[in-house]
Order: sequence, then structure tokens, then C-alpha cells
Amino acid sequence: MSRTPTVARDRVLTLPNLISFLRLAGVPVFLWLMIGPKHDVAAVIVLTVGGSSDWIDGWVARRLGQVSRLGELLDPLADRLYILAVLVAFTYREIVPWEFTAALVARELMMVICLAVLRRNGFGPPQVHYLGKTATFILLAAFPVLLLVHAAPPIATGAAAVGWGLAWWGIVLYWIAGFLYVGQAARVIRAGRAAAAAREGEPA
Repeated sequence: MSRTPTVARDRVLTLPNLISFLRLAGVPVFLWLMIGPKHDVAAVIVLTVGGSSDWIDGWVARRLGQVSRLGELLDPLADRLYILAVLVAFTYREIVPWEFTAALVARELMMVICLAVLRRNGFGPPQVHYLGKTATFILLAAFPVLLLVHAAPPIATGAAAVGWGLAWWGIVLYWIAGFLYVGQAARVIRAGRAAAAAREGEPA
């Protein structure tokens, strides 16, 4: 008989959380490699490992029954920090145009406002949407390919075509997912207000 894994909602020291912590540790390493010594090949490796491990922590958590609230917070945090680190480094090195950076920064600002409104109304972050995870995965796959344009000149033409194709596709999905999150937040707030109004209307 198969064993059903238990869900560790309140645990901190779990394998998925360890993977997420290691992903977070890779962010300053990537920035240092890009802006300090400019070791692009090493930066590609760090970025590839950080991006490809995006789905691993979630898969391990579900497989081992180690889904935790901390893990649910660490995973999107690592994603956003990697995207922010790439934007800082790539813009500084002029690997991407300012329009690319502005498109992603504007989307992140929209999400910051969305989260602030939710928090003000007493709600936590919205449930992670599959489209949002897909968009993030595509962007994290595009970044190391774009960096290969500078790190590996012999394949620069092909890398640029693949990298920019993924990057703009990822941005479009990223914005669509952002609007879905805003709609999800609006529904949660409306439902909460309706429930509060119903409770106020109940006889004592």
C-alpha cells in the first residue's frame, strides 16, 4: 500500500525550503559575477541553475509532502529577486534596452500595488497562478540565453534569436498573468466585503 505524504505547513527545515534558500543565495553571486569581474560564463551557469531549479522546489515539496507556508513565500520571492537582479545587471551592462526593463518594472509595480491593497483589506498574497509560473519560467529561461550572446560570440546570432523570442513571449504572458492576479484580488476583496456586510446584517 502506498504511503500518503503529510503536508508540513509550519515546518521551516525542509528540503524544498533548502533549495529555495540556495536559489536566493545565488542572486548576489550572479550580481557580483556580472558587475564585478564580469565572468559572463560563470554568470550564465549560476543563472541557469537558479532558473531551472524554479520548478524543482515545488515538485519536491509535493512529492515529499513538505509543502509549507514558508516555501510558498520563498518561491515567488526567489523568482522576483532573480528577475530584479537580471534587470539591474543587464541594464547596467547594456545587454537589454530600457524598454525591456521598463516593461518588467511596470508589471512588478502593478503587483506591489495589488499586494498592498490586499494587505490593507486584510488578505494575503493571491494564490500563485499556473500562467504566472509559466511566464516566470520562460523569462528565467530567456535570461541565460541572452547572456550567451555576450559570453559566447560564435553562437551570438542564434542565441539572440532564441533569447529575445523567449523574452518577449515571457513578458506578454507575465503581463497577462498580472492582470489575472489583479482580477483575482478584486474578487477576493469583493467577497470579503460582501461577507462582512452579511454578518453586520445578521440579528444579534
